[in-house]
Amino acid sequence: MSDVEAYIERRKKSDPEFAEGFEEGYKEFEFGVLLRQARVEAGLTQEQLARLMHSKKTAISRLENRAACKR
Repeated sequence: MSDVEAYIERRKKSDPEFAEGFEEGYKEFEFGVLLRQARVEAGLTQEQLARLMHSKKTAISRLENRAACKR
């Protein structure tokens, strides 16, 4: 087990609020990372991807940067 994994397990045991939201938060973070990787590999900017998805650049940015967002 890595140091990060050990920290997460300790934190889950000592902080019920952290434990409750960890899995969902991690999935959102992972989605954002995968979206950004796919967009960059496709050679698209956030604005170009947003146009293709009939969305806004800010929506793409929020998805990609989910880890930095506070609820």
